[in-house]
Amino acid sequence: MTETEHMLAVRTRINELAAKAKTTDGLTADEETERAALRQEFLANFKKAFRSQVEMLQVFDDNGNEVTPDKVKEVQREKGIRED
Repeated sequence: MTETEHMLAVRTRINELAAKAKTTDGLTADEETERAALRQEFLANFKKAFRSQVEMLQVFDDNGNEVTPDKVKEVQREKGIRED
């Protein structure tokens, strides 16, 4: 999965603010607010992407038997990914 340009820019800005926070000048109140908002946006995007990956997951044991959790199977059925 490739990162969108927007999320790349968000991550870059978070890193810039983190570096500035470590300096003796620190962050202004506006920058702290910006950093918090950017972190929330980044985390929401991460959770969405992770959920999508888990919903596509199929788990098999050493014998080749599918042991995907029932909750994941149900979500896959609801989304039309699984037909059984």
